[in-house]
Amino acid sequence: MFLVTGGSGFVGQYLVKSLNQHGIAFRAASRSVISGHVPIGEINGSTDWTGVLRGVDTVVHLASCNQNVIDKREASAADFRSVNLDGTMRLAEQSAENGVGRFVFISTVKVNGERSPPLSPFKADAPLRPQTDYALSKSEAEQRLTILTKESGMELVIIRPPLVYGWGAKGSFNILVKLVRSGFPLPLASLNNRRSIVYVENLVDLILMASSHKAAVGQTFMVADGPGLSTPDLVRQVARAMNRSVRLFPCPLYLLRNVARATGKGAMVERLIDSLEVNISHTRSVLDWTPPFSLEEGIRRSI
Repeated sequence: MFLVTGGSGFVGQYLVKSLNQHGIAFRAASRSVISGHVPIGEINGSTDWTGVLRGVDTVVHLASCNQNVIDKREASAADFRSVNLDGTMRLAEQSAENGVGRFVFISTVKVNGERSPPLSPFKADAPLRPQTDYALSKSEAEQRLTILTKESGMELVIIRPPLVYGWGAKGSFNILVKLVRSGFPLPLASLNNRRSIVYVENLVDLILMASSHKAAVGQTFMVADGPGLSTPDLVRQVARAMNRSVRLFPCPLYLLRNVARATGKGAMVERLIDSLEVNISHTRSVLDWTPPFSLEEGIRRSI
């Protein structure tokens, strides 16, 4: 039986749907009371997972305090650490104590950094260089999980997604769709960056494979729809899927950054103009995995 934490979240809902479709027994845990889910309450170092772990052999840990989630206030470093580190370790410790065989931890590519070097996509063995409190909490969780699972014998699999998009997604992808739909000219023609993205159903497919594949044990996997693409190319892909035209014009990067900072949109614009690309060759070779949906199909299904 699977235990899916964060079952009511964006990725969690797609994973739960896929488990149902495949006839795989599972239990979904959520922080709030939701029909069909087990309410677990706040996730931190004191959460008692004992009841929901009964009979579970595989844990997929999706629940986290995410930098892109606005919960009436801005998350602090203490929030990230409490949920993403202390909460994760509490779950992992009780999972090992209750005989769980495999623990699949959904981390983030941001443990490797906020931007990838030119023409050097992050690989699974790239150094850990977190630059935000969110990424640091995930990075520390990865390291402590590795130690715990080696000592306990519980199998560990780590997956590091980039931007996850799909129908119902919020955050950067949703903003991009709105910009294209607006029809306003966009000052992005000068960008020559490379960004990786992953369609949510491709991510779910990899999670399910990594949850059972023998070769996945002890491995860290990067995931994406394929090679990265520039922000202008991504905008054009979105426009094509919407059957709309889009007008791009060149603008110096320093001017884009200055305007973004002045309007309080600095972080969002940085995500549009910086490179953050991953190399999934390790994932492909170890698991013989190919994303079931192409980038074009993923975007079309997300609009």
